[in-house]
Amino acid sequence: MHRNRKAAPRARTARLACCALLATATALVGCERGSSDGADETATGPSGCPDVQAGARAAVTRAERTGIPWGGPTSGPEAVSGRTIVYVAQTMTNPGVAGAANGVREAARVIGWNVRVIDGQGTPAGIQAAMSEAVALRPSGIVIGGFDPDSTAQQAARANAQRIPLIGWHAVPEPGPSRRPDLFTNVTTRVQEVARISAQWIISDSDGRAGVVLITDASIPFARNKSDLIRKELTRCRGVRLLSVENIPIPDASSRTPREISSLLSRFRDRWTHSVAINDLYFADAAPAFRAAGEKGSGPPYNIGAGDGDPSAFQRVNSRQYQAATVPEPLSLQGWQIVDEFNRAFSGRPASGYTAPVHIATAGNSEGATTWDPSGYREAYRKIWGK
Repeated sequence: MHRNRKAAPRARTARLACCALLATATALVGCERGSSDGADETATGPSGCPDVQAGARAAVTRAERTGIPWGGPTSGPEAVSGRTIVYVAQTMTNPGVAGAANGVREAARVIGWNVRVIDGQGTPAGIQAAMSEAVALRPSGIVIGGFDPDSTAQQAARANAQRIPLIGWHAVPEPGPSRRPDLFTNVTTRVQEVARISAQWIISDSDGRAGVVLITDASIPFARNKSDLIRKELTRCRGVRLLSVENIPIPDASSRTPREISSLLSRFRDRWTHSVAINDLYFADAAPAFRAAGEKGSGPPYNIGAGDGDPSAFQRVNSRQYQAATVPEPLSLQGWQIVDEFNRAFSGRPASGYTAPVHIATAGNSEGATTWDPSGYREAYRKIWGK
């Protein structure tokens, strides 16, 4: 928790409360009109949400625990030899996509397979071309790394026809096997849990009184679904006000985010107390704009990344530089899991059914860390594979 830095300046708190009181009295559209996509800006009073707060605080405390032991598979088929995997990446500028790819490479070296990564460059045409190239290579298996398989339906159908197993990473909303689209399995944390705990962190951290900016990439169905779930969870607390939903495509983040952050600071000023983004990378690009505006790295708006948890996110969190928390994906573990799932597919075995738990990393529980993974997964998979 963050009680040691809870106190935003009293003037900020007073102004936020005053704004909420004014909107309650008028019962109109709140203190600020308009948002980037019609976000609900109705203020709902300064009294917070005691019952919701209590549940959020308990959930956050559980999610902040460290040293989580391995809870995944401990048995499975021994390593099949001589396989080649192609990892088709939505864009390697997405730290989550790149982190999972690195995990696949690491695990493949252990199990004795070859891996090729093809970068889709974050555009529909680039992703389709990358997927076409992957199928033409006739590999043993293809990873759909962070994009909607329906966007490459023709290529996926050719892979299915050639009996090339497809495994998704954040490809569809739910973990596990998928029939439409046809995936042997999809490796991800449960997006509902990630969205819920991200919103609960804001509710807990703000004592149920917050002005929130939500950043998403609506071009990615997985990301859009996550931001919709975050938005829904935030509405459970009547003292939390959604100021704006910003749609910034991940490939455009470096160019657009600083400009949008500057505009938001000008629009909302002290009313903006917290931010949540579907990917940590937005806060890397936001930091220069916050710094240029004179905002303190350890002060409001307090930012949480609802996903990925790459090393730079941990660095910002641990140094208290424009990011207070992240809900990190266990990226290396997920790469190893992808390799294990392929090994099960090649051996005629079903998918493992494993889904990693959610975790919140803050400066208080992740000092010195650069990633997060449950302990013991490498040893477990080596033992399964006989390596």
